Amino acid sequence: MKRVYLDYAATTPTHPDVVEAMRPYFGEKFGNPSSLHSFGRESKSAIEKAREQVVGLIAPRHSSGQGGSVEEIIFTSGGTESNNFALHGIAYANEKKGNHIIISSIEHHAMLAPCKFLESRGFKVTYLPVDKYGLVDPEEVRRAITDTTILVSVMHANNEIGTVEPVKEIAKITKEKNVYFHTDAVQTVGQIEVDVDKLGVDLLSLSGHKFYGPKGVGVLYVRKGTRMAPFLRGGEQERNRRASTENVPGIVGLGKACELAKKELPSRIEHLTSLRDKLIKGIMDKIPDVLLNGHPDQRLPKNVDITVRGIEGESMLLNLDLEGIAVSTGSACSSGTTEPSHVLMAIGLSHELAHGSLRFTLGRLTTEHDIDFVLDVFPKIVKKLRAMSPMYKGGR
Repeated sequence: MKRVYLDYAATTPTHPDVVEAMRPYFGEKFGNPSSLHSFGRESKSAIEKAREQVVGLIAPRHSSGQGGSVEEIIFTSGGTESNNFALHGIAYANEKKGNHIIISSIEHHAMLAPCKFLESRGFKVTYLPVDKYGLVDPEEVRRAITDTTILVSVMHANNEIGTVEPVKEIAKITKEKNVYFHTDAVQTVGQIEVDVDKLGVDLLSLSGHKFYGPKGVGVLYVRKGTRMAPFLRGGEQERNRRASTENVPGIVGLGKACELAKKELPSRIEHLTSLRDKLIKGIMDKIPDVLLNGHPDQRLPKNVDITVRGIEGESMLLNLDLEGIAVSTGSACSSGTTEPSHVLMAIGLSHELAHGSLRFTLGRLTTEHDIDFVLDVFPKIVKKLRAMSPMYKGGR
């Protein structure tokens, strides 16, 4: 049976070159980076090379002559840890200044959950609304900032609907107000241009497995001068900010994934944008009563998020899976819940419509034949399910 994977926002296959770069660090180059002997120095050198590769992707040198620094890169276990680190690190290091945090209402659960925890510890959190496309209004950020605000965090692009947020504009406001600004860039690094200096952010989270690196490794970028409390204690790794023996193979793989992304980014964007637009047009032309969720233009090249009236998203997902097509109904981290997507509710969809949503996300291995196959199979599935559904009345 033909198999088509269209859930690249959940995870990506590790690039063969990444696997090859990692391989020696499972065997002959196994030293602990904290050891002083040659085995340790070999691993330590590999980590520092990876740090430079990350800087090369997200903090390249500009015409201003101010480039990124390897000292601003902290390796973590992934996007969730990086987000938690950003929140807790800023909150506990800046309590004397204030206890107010501002985030958007459509953040990933890796932001929402630690914010709820911080609220239970006396911090105050403002959840900014979004418009029907999922965009945060920078002026809403300005109005929400108070004398006690210590951090604003707005994701670079939403993991469900793919809307790219006006991060650069928000960063200008937070800089004026002398407030730290963090962005969750897990869905954008390696997908579109991400430059911490152009964006103007103080902190940025990324995760290796979202752009053809290994699982279990990520980065928190922390701009020089940012006041941060350590996240893990018990060792001097990562400049005393994140204790624990480093995941050397994972870090090497992440570095290689960054190097490949920097080289391949223009071709990846062109490839994905073309296939994304073909998929959107094909679905809209072949299936009536379908809504495109997210911004029509200001969206990730890989993302197609739709709502099909009258059908449960899970039913569509399972029927597509029977045909060999893998998609999702939203974030992989929230799969299994019966609650509708908080993102879709925030952009104004009803419970019924939110439950009828599906997310197709494309990747470097997606082909035009894959899209043709989906456009042949998916309309038939929708027609069959609508014929069985008491919720659907055509022509609405």
